[in-house]
Amino acid sequence: MKLRSTPAGVIAEDPERGRWVSLPQTGDLLSLLAGGAEARAEIADHIESVAGNESAAADPSAAGLPFKPRSMRAFSLWESHYEGSARMLVKRFFPKPVARAAAGYERLTRRTFPPLKPNKRFYETPAFYVGNHTAMLADGELMPWPSHTRYLDFELELAFVLARPLADPSPAEAREAVGGWFVLNDWSAREVQAEEARHGMFGPAVKSKTFANSIGCDVLSPDQLADWTKARGRVRVDGEVWCEGTTAEPAHDIGEMLAHAAAGERLDAGDIVSTGTMPGCCGLELDRWIRPGQTVELEIDGIGTLANRIGAGA
Repeated sequence: MKLRSTPAGVIAEDPERGRWVSLPQTGDLLSLLAGGAEARAEIADHIESVAGNESAAADPSAAGLPFKPRSMRAFSLWESHYEGSARMLVKRFFPKPVARAAAGYERLTRRTFPPLKPNKRFYETPAFYVGNHTAMLADGELMPWPSHTRYLDFELELAFVLARPLADPSPAEAREAVGGWFVLNDWSAREVQAEEARHGMFGPAVKSKTFANSIGCDVLSPDQLADWTKARGRVRVDGEVWCEGTTAEPAHDIGEMLAHAAAGERLDAGDIVSTGTMPGCCGLELDRWIRPGQTVELEIDGIGTLANRIGAGA
């Protein structure tokens, strides 16, 4: 089941009839997700009951942010994305002797330069940063070019929102708290990220990640994504496909991720969690860079699209 929030209330997709339907239920999208299977059954019954009623049709273009995020945590789960991003950060933004040493080693050995590989902790403990949940852009909203970067970048990510509280959960308990899935663009300032990596500061969230994220208007109920590791997506820039990727073979499961994030602290409904960048699905890995005026559209099959036009540079 796919849901959206509009000024008139929550609407649900009626895929059989190719339309969206207004819902009579009170409450916001998060409260409907918290209702689980029972709430979904009521929505399905309502959709069928208004099948012949044209006045029940809703305008999906009026949708904005699906809910108000309470917090944001973004994980990094794919080794190939880690290595590909690290390689291009070094090549593009590190001092030239470092870049030459890394490139020379890989050319001679045909192996990854060791400092570019994730360390053993990457595989032992799910890695994440805490983002700025107050800096969320909706689908169709302008992405202003940040004044502190020349290398703005996109990242295609599969994300979910919690529908119930978590505190010191087991992985199995944590999985049950997933309320719905959506598309997320984790905007990044790449030369800023390179400086943070070089100087060993507090991770990628100092200034390279906290200025903006975008989240799609469509939220897919968890029963509609049976295996989150089989999601497939792509990025288009001005209509041209730049990259495609999947969520196959992550280093950790979402149960492990959430159990780690909620260890010793409480997570709650409205907290959003990103699984991280699909391998190959950012401009950094491509060494291809977006410009002011372009439109970046992210898509994940079965969920939907998320598009933002880039504003003028500073």
